[in-house]
Amino acid sequence: MLKEIGGFLLVALGGWIYKAIQPPPPRLCGSPNGPPVTATRVKLRDGRHLAYKERGVPKEKAKYKIIVAHGIADSKEFIIPVSQELVEEMSLYLLSYDRAGYGESDPNPKRSVKSEAFDMQELADQLEIGPSFYVIGISMGAYAAWSCLKHIPHRLAGVALVVPIINYWWPSLPASLCSEAYRTLLVQDQWALRIAHYAPHLVYWWATQKWFPAFSALEGTLKIFSQKDREIIQKMSANQPTTTEDKARQQGDFESIHRDIMVGFSTWDFDPMDLSNPFPHKGSVHIWQGYEDKLVPFLLQRYVSKRLPWIQYHELADCGHLLIKSDGVSDEILRALVCGESSSNLAEFND
Repeated sequence: MLKEIGGFLLVALGGWIYKAIQPPPPRLCGSPNGPPVTATRVKLRDGRHLAYKERGVPKEKAKYKIIVAHGIADSKEFIIPVSQELVEEMSLYLLSYDRAGYGESDPNPKRSVKSEAFDMQELADQLEIGPSFYVIGISMGAYAAWSCLKHIPHRLAGVALVVPIINYWWPSLPASLCSEAYRTLLVQDQWALRIAHYAPHLVYWWATQKWFPAFSALEGTLKIFSQKDREIIQKMSANQPTTTEDKARQQGDFESIHRDIMVGFSTWDFDPMDLSNPFPHKGSVHIWQGYEDKLVPFLLQRYVSKRLPWIQYHELADCGHLLIKSDGVSDEILRALVCGESSSNLAEFND
């Protein structure tokens, strides 16, 4: 009798665990129970749709065509605060899109670091923006930019990685430096990243359980931001609709933010430290980092830039993770990207 009860309890426990770690199905845009399709979209070869938004001058008249890969919990609605004067002066065309699972782009159950580059390439081809284009990858969206440098370098005119995520499990990163940088993160984030890397099947459960704090960036806590970041957040809250992030995640957190974390901190199919300069003659790659960034440690960015000396490294002394929203910085990022070098008077650390 006791053995039967024990067996029943084990089955019940197993069923509870299985249910707890299984994410709900996504609410696909355009499906009977899903959000409506309101954006312009292209259909990819595998049947998925990517939603996009065009800004700047018309692509037919543009001198520089730039694709923007947004960060976590964001979407094509992310606006780089570039001045209209610069857009017109340099004839810039800006193409932003919802990465897979975000906004109105269909989820990709097979999403990987590699797939992000080919999504971007196919979007560019369908919109006929030309044989080469510039890429800006912001925060988590930077792994899409790294992927472009690896998988489609022949299509690139230049790349800017803005406060790019660092995967602590890149093989070439020194263990001691990784440990030092890792310890600067909140303990809850250290645990979240370990789970994303070593046990990705538990990410949904970890993000939704109530016993321990999960990933801080998804909890809306301000303690992970610098003082300047907090000032920017207050200004953005006053001027920006609160529905933007909700729409970015409208198809479900698992296929957007959870899978983003799983992919970004997975074992990549390449080590960025093994990359070669894709622009030996024309074009450039830039990393823009805030010294006060509490989400992405500057220590590792400095190491990356020294290992890859063909990357121009810009470390802004008084900026945090929201560096791109600081006054004048976006103009400088875009000017450096298309001109090849920075002409900024902004304070930087270059050692």
